[in-house]
Amino acid sequence: MGQILKFPVQASKFGYKRVKKGCKAAENPNQLHLFTQPSAQILNFASELGRFEQALMLDERGDLSAAELYLKAIEEQDCVADAYCNLGIIESKRGNTTKAFDCFTTSLKHDPRHFEAHYNLGNMYFDVNDLRLAQIHYEMAVEMDPSFPNVYFNLALVQAINNDLGAAVSSLNKYQELVSEAEGRIAGELLDNLKKSLAATQKTRGG
Repeated sequence: MGQILKFPVQASKFGYKRVKKGCKAAENPNQLHLFTQPSAQILNFASELGRFEQALMLDERGDLSAAELYLKAIEEQDCVADAYCNLGIIESKRGNTTKAFDCFTTSLKHDPRHFEAHYNLGNMYFDVNDLRLAQIHYEMAVEMDPSFPNVYFNLALVQAINNDLGAAVSSLNKYQELVSEAEGRIAGELLDNLKKSLAATQKTRGG
């Protein structure tokens, strides 16, 4: 009979990841160079940003009007993949699951190697209990950015639920390598449970 894996209370997955910095847009010859012209007025800062960056500023403040600016950024072809990705997070928070899926997948249509879109899609599929697709997108996210710790933690949860205990232990070990000791304690109890379950399974197979 298989081992029943106990998840510690704090072993819930990490949430979505917003694109913090937009794509490198082509320079506008008429755009103000803030760092080469000391006389630039701070008040004009927001108006000199691209549409995506304006949306991001509002998004980081929790201003829901950011969604409208992300749509304008898409319309103006300003960091389209990034805008769709961040818009997907907003739609998910609003409870619009179908729209969120559409945003993340459209982001990948514009940039198939978009790290945040893969990671966020992994979270979406995890939430709807499609663990196969969740794992695929987490693994693709790892390939895009192997230095982001949260993806290893979420991947480990999927692997543990699928009873792939060895892979889950490996993912959690990688997570702990990438975070501080204090943050690593979050995974400690789960890792201990996984190792015990794995040892018990191997002992059973060994007769």
